Order: sequence, then C-alpha cells, then structure tokens
Amino acid sequence: MTYSKWWQPESHRHRRPLLLTRNALASAVRSYFGEEGFIEVDTAAMQVAPGNEAHIHAFSLALHRPDGTAETRYLHTSPEFAMKKLLAAGESRIFSLGHVYRDREAGPLHAAEFTMLEWYRMGDAYEQVIADSLKILKLAIKTAGASALQYRQCLADPMAAPVVITVADAFRRFAGIDLLATCSPEASTNRESLAAAARAKGLTVRDGDGWSDIFSRLLVSLIEPQLAKEGVCILHQYPRSEAALAAVNRDDVRVADRFELYACGVELANGFRELTDAVEQRRRFEAEMEEKQRVYGERYPIDEEFLEALALMPEASGVALGFDRLVMLATGAPSISQVLWTP
Repeated sequence: MTYSKWWQPESHRHRRPLLLTRNALASAVRSYFGEEGFIEVDTAAMQVAPGNEAHIHAFSLALHRPDGTAETRYLHTSPEFAMKKLLAAGESRIFSLGHVYRDREAGPLHAAEFTMLEWYRMGDAYEQVIADSLKILKLAIKTAGASALQYRQCLADPMAAPVVITVADAFRRFAGIDLLATCSPEASTNRESLAAAARAKGLTVRDGDGWSDIFSRLLVSLIEPQLAKEGVCILHQYPRSEAALAAVNRDDVRVADRFELYACGVELANGFRELTDAVEQRRRFEAEMEEKQRVYGERYPIDEEFLEALALMPEASGVALGFDRLVMLATGAPSISQVLWTP
C-alpha cells in the first residue's frame, strides 16, 4: 500500500495503530530517562553550523534582520553542538527527542525530516551509554507488545546477548580484509591499499573515491548484510578517520571510541566517548570540510562558540538514536513513512 496520500481515511486507519505505538514508545523513553536522572532539553533547530561531517548534508536558509541584511543559517542535522554547549554550561545528564533535518536522504529507512533521540552522560563510562541503548531496545519491544524487532524478513531479539565486534574484526571476518593495515597511528590512511582490497572483492572503485568512500562501500556491501544475521550487534572501535567527534581509543590510537548499534542489519544508533580537545576537534572539522569541498563542492562554517564551549566541557559519552527506525523495527513496519504522523 502507498502512503503518499496519508491523510485519506483508509490510509490513516491502517497506519494509526503504528502511530499510537510510536506515542507510547516516546512516553516510555521519557520515563526511562527520567528514572535515570536525566532532564529533557529542547534545542534550537536553526544554527550557525549544522555539523561538520563531510557526507551529512544540511538545509540552508536566510535569516533576515529588521534592517534588511541577511545571514545564512542551517537547520541542524543533530542537536549535538547545542547539547554539548549545555554540558559545558553545567548540565550533567540530558536528552533530546526532537526533529532533525538532512538533505539528500530518502527511502524506506530515510526521511529528510526525522526524529532523533540523543542523550549525554557527563563523567560516565562509554560502556554505560551502550547499556542505555540496549535497554531502550528492550523497552521498545515491551511497549509494542512484540517478541522481537523486525525489518522485512529479519528478526532480532533484544533480550538475547548482543554480538559485540570491532570494525576491524568485522572486516576480517566478513570480508577477509585487514582494515587497520591501511590506517596509521597518525590517523592517515592508505587509499590504494584499501582500493585494491575492494577491487579484489568485486567492488567498483572510482578514480575520485577517497579512503572513506571505499570504506563506506565495503561496509554497506559486505559488512552490514552479515550483521543482519547477527541479531542485535554492537560494532565498535571505528578508524579515527571515521569518527570526527569521538575520542581516540586509549589502547590503539588507530581507532576511536565510537560504536554503532545494529538490529536486523539496520543502523539504529551512533555513539561516542566524546572528544573534548578543542584544538584536535578544529583540525578534524577542517579536514572534514576539505573533503566535503572536494566531493560536493561546498563546505559549512565552523561553530566557533562550540569550540570555545568544548574547552570547558567535561568528559562525557553520548548517543544519537533514530527514533523512527526504532518504531519501525518494534512494529515491523517496512517503511519509515508508515510510522511518521505526517510523512
């Protein structure tokens, strides 16, 4: 069934049970965080900088002053910068459940405007936000009255122990590639070595593809389909070049303390032990914007106030979770449009 005319009574009647489950899950999530001592924050969607990751795209707009002058602003792609400023201001446990905006995104798992659940724990171990994420999966199936998460024909049981695997081990196990052999301790990468490995697996590598492009193609083509067979999976220790806002791992400087949570092969959450070094963060932002300029011919400004705040921010860990995708998997809906009140 198509839901392009979602406002027609028959379409709404089919979707309404899913939407009511969505509301119930939002309430359950808020209760969970309240019991954990969090406060909910409501961040402004309009920002000076929308984020500084090369392959995440923002909507720009013109802010007109009363005198007729105009400045460029962006709809945020995540509340991250604003929430970290609140950590710098003295908040310690905060969460946000609100809309974010990303251009160039559409499909069964993507919408240009979607709902993100994001939370931060000041001073708590990285592993604690992973534990939060797993508890929220359990909460989702309990709220939906389901026995498992489902996407298409794939099922994942959040009550079972998750598979925990490093990115390097996943590449070795599922693709036969020694990923870290193409990464140096200084965070540089060997594009030609990874390109050769990708071609050996039958993937196309274009002349303009950088190391990150090849990494992403391998991840999507060879790794994520295998993760779908693993149920709930924690993929962690990403190469430093793929973790622009995460702290470097203390045991292996080639990787960063970043994880992604998968269920049924669908990426649900992305979390970090947060980088608090403002100098290093600026260097990474500038590198990301150079890559964005190279690939897409544009760049976003750097939020200087964010970098100032970062110098004051305490150690913290945080996660961003796609709430609409969580509702999809809890209800078994095949498309994100079915679980949005007004797609």
